[in-house]
Amino acid sequence: MKITKAAIERAEKLIQPYIHKTPVLTNQSINELTGIDFYFKCENFQKIGAFKIRGGMHATLNLTPTQLKSGIATHSSGNHAQALAFAGKTLGIKAYIVMPSSSPQVKVNAVRGYGAEVIICEPNQQAREAALNKVVAETGASFIHPYDNDDVIIGQATCVKEFIEEVPDLEVVITPVGGGGLLSGTCMGAYYYKPDLKVYAGEPEGAADAVLSIQTGKVEKAPFINTIADGLLTTLSERTLAIIKEHVTTIFLVSDEEIKSALKLIYERMKIIVEPSCVVPFAAAIKNKELFKGKKVGIILSGGNVDLTKFAEWFPPST
Repeated sequence: MKITKAAIERAEKLIQPYIHKTPVLTNQSINELTGIDFYFKCENFQKIGAFKIRGGMHATLNLTPTQLKSGIATHSSGNHAQALAFAGKTLGIKAYIVMPSSSPQVKVNAVRGYGAEVIICEPNQQAREAALNKVVAETGASFIHPYDNDDVIIGQATCVKEFIEEVPDLEVVITPVGGGGLLSGTCMGAYYYKPDLKVYAGEPEGAADAVLSIQTGKVEKAPFINTIADGLLTTLSERTLAIIKEHVTTIFLVSDEEIKSALKLIYERMKIIVEPSCVVPFAAAIKNKELFKGKKVGIILSGGNVDLTKFAEWFPPST
């Protein structure tokens, strides 16, 4: 399906009964601290705790009745897995989810809690794809890719459409980037609903494939993987890279220390639960605050499915 304005509007109507229209929050102390007028689109309050329900639900609802009978399948370390598990439970169909052994336990438990069948594999792309292909061959389930799928991207675009309607004078929007589904959807939504809205992205230094892909013009792998932002470990696809290359102003890199600092600021000042991947764009804005000073900057807080047992590791007691 082509990503058009009409397709985004149709998607919004289609998924509306199944999702929350998430709030936009502001925080005076953060604004004073940074000199930036921040607006936070809280997809951490979304069904399943992340924006992924938008794309996952939209792609599932676009399957034919015959396809739905055989169920749906995907590979995902977390939030897309939960989105498809939730879609399966809601529509009364089978969901098969391949998850790497490195997936946060909180996310594995949530997927099982929605009644999906979880298949654990080795934590690499090859193992994920091999396990998924086996499931699809055995069950006939329809594979819904976490981001390399127009219906998924169209679903994610509904998030920025809502954001623009809620804050019409937004000047900048920043999202995290992993596989590029949310970023691509944000690009297309901004293009159709507010063409002068500048789109940026934040990426962890420990999973820096998107920055590299933009530089070389082809899909690259990160030189190394080492970050607490576990939701951003996937590489772009040809589809998402093409959209991002055309529409994104800049992708900023941030360190894990900067991610932790942004996480702490959100917890302490806003009193809401967010996951590390989700604050990467916020960390990027703070790191580049001279660029955004005095501007109305929208941050899509992409999810809140955090493993609380990690807190002691991220924020050890000071001695």
